[in-house]
Amino acid sequence: MAQVYAKLWRVRGEVLVAICDEEFLGRRFEDKEQMLVFEVRESFYNGGKMGVDEAIKLLRQATLANLTGPRITEAAVKAGYIDKPGVAVICGIPHAQIVKM
Repeated sequence: MAQVYAKLWRVRGEVLVAICDEEFLGRRFEDKEQMLVFEVRESFYNGGKMGVDEAIKLLRQATLANLTGPRITEAAVKAGYIDKPGVAVICGIPHAQIVKM
């Protein structure tokens, strides 16, 4: 079963949920042509390991979210949290941000 790391942050009345596919946690990616560096920091994403379906449930309470990896971004698209065109690709990794207003 596919696993992700997820962490929930509560900051000044906001609920931020950070979720990444398990294989990206702690990794650093570079795109030298575009001069980009993308870090998937453990301190930001690692609140525990869980299944994708369980992580998607966390998005119900989120006012902000950062999603990194093809599994979690695709699951968020299927669940209706984001549209496919809202998924960016940074250093070859699908990434999406959600802001609920």
